[in-house]
Amino acid sequence: MQGKLKHLEKLAKLVGLEINIDKTKAMKINSTSTASLELNNQQIELVSSLCYLDIITTPEGGAQEDIDNRLKKARAAFGRLQPIWKSSQISRTTKVRIFRSCVKSVLTYGSETWLTSKSTSQKLQVFINRCLRIICVIFWPRHISNKDLWIITGEEPIGRQIRRRKWKWIGHTLSKPANNIAKMSLEWNPQGSRRPGRPRNTWRRSVKSELENGGLTWSQVKQIAQNRTRWRCQVEALCPQEELGEKKKKR
Repeated sequence: MQGKLKHLEKLAKLVGLEINIDKTKAMKINSTSTASLELNNQQIELVSSLCYLDIITTPEGGAQEDIDNRLKKARAAFGRLQPIWKSSQISRTTKVRIFRSCVKSVLTYGSETWLTSKSTSQKLQVFINRCLRIICVIFWPRHISNKDLWIITGEEPIGRQIRRRKWKWIGHTLSKPANNIAKMSLEWNPQGSRRPGRPRNTWRRSVKSELENGGLTWSQVKQIAQNRTRWRCQVEALCPQEELGEKKKKR
């Protein structure tokens, strides 16, 4: 990494660019090395988490810190728009459209690569439901179910929305040329041995599990993704209606 850093610095100078040491950070993942990186005889700061393009990355992987950060930003965005939610001159339909554009877009930014669990989806859903009830002026003692709330506002469970965004992104990536970095990363198989014990669930394993539940293989997915019309239909098939652990009613 030290060699690559020096090479990057050299190439940058050829086009008149200079690396900002204060904005350059280093993060170690699965490394026991104690060596530090240096740039212009200055040591680069070693951090435990890194925010790049407004997405938080940690050495442990996962997306919990990033999801918590998105929730925090979405709450702030919703709070800044309080005059709109309280206005009687703006229709509910317009308020919901503003909510989707200015709040939910902040919440779901980068969600294509999230590994979401039931508890995480529930946390996101609770926030959205609370926002929708404020927009629709539904407070105690007035009570309606979440399902009725979604029908009124034209919403659907956030877990299904995130899954749809993920599969749309996967299809878009698979349609790119073979030398595309994002496409190569989807099929990259790192070599080496893993730690003993049951492996942790990962984003890639969740994708594989959803494919198995849908009766598809990765080879079939790559073939279908080349046809946009077929892929749009396939995305809907991979996003079932039931989310958030809802149980079917037994007869």
